[in-house]
Amino acid sequence: MTLTAVITGANKGIGADLAGCLLDRGYRVINISRTTSDNPSIHNVLCDLLDASATAEAAAEIAAAHEVTHFIHNAGLIWPNLVEEVRPEDLAGLTQLHLAAPLTLLQAFLPAMKARQFGRVLFNGSRAALGVPTRTAYSATKAGIIGMARTWALELAAHGITVNVVAPGPVRTDNFWSIIEKDSDQEAALAKRIPVGRLGETRDISNAFLYFCDPENGFVTGQTLYVCGGASIGTLQL
Repeated sequence: MTLTAVITGANKGIGADLAGCLLDRGYRVINISRTTSDNPSIHNVLCDLLDASATAEAAAEIAAAHEVTHFIHNAGLIWPNLVEEVRPEDLAGLTQLHLAAPLTLLQAFLPAMKARQFGRVLFNGSRAALGVPTRTAYSATKAGIIGMARTWALELAAHGITVNVVAPGPVRTDNFWSIIEKDSDQEAALAKRIPVGRLGETRDISNAFLYFCDPENGFVTGQTLYVCGGASIGTLQL
């Protein structure tokens, strides 16, 4: 079976690392993002997933040219604010990015997956779904991912399609450093509060995705795996 993975946000961070791992395993990889990947082996489709119309066009373009077997929705934004400063527009924007965009993309890819009776659908969720200060829009939409994935898992299981969520804790990426300064005292203090005593790295998260991607792992669906160094066990203040 030829395996073709579409990854949103495969141009950097967790998405870029996962894309490299899948390429090493013989997958074709398609990146959807606002900028191209530096990896010449990746096919790029430029798209701002905050734009519903552009997302629909990208979905149709990919579905017309490729039989997608793996869809990994990795792209995400945080937009932190205390509750007094959160705008309804923040919720609308992150709902489009975290929920509506993957819905549009999956709907385009489903016919090929159902025809093969095989598919892997994965989300990059977040430990923040359990609650983190300043994350009203982010936590709400990341929590929504979990509910949506469980529903899709039930609907698609009979077609050989699994749907799962990898929920990272604090991981050293540009998104994280947009909130906490890189190599700062605050970063070091946070690492000490995580049960395993360190922050996550992109490969920690990719390894979890690779398990769910494996065609042999078809008996696990509708699950959320927290890859967070134990931060989901209790409370964690960033």
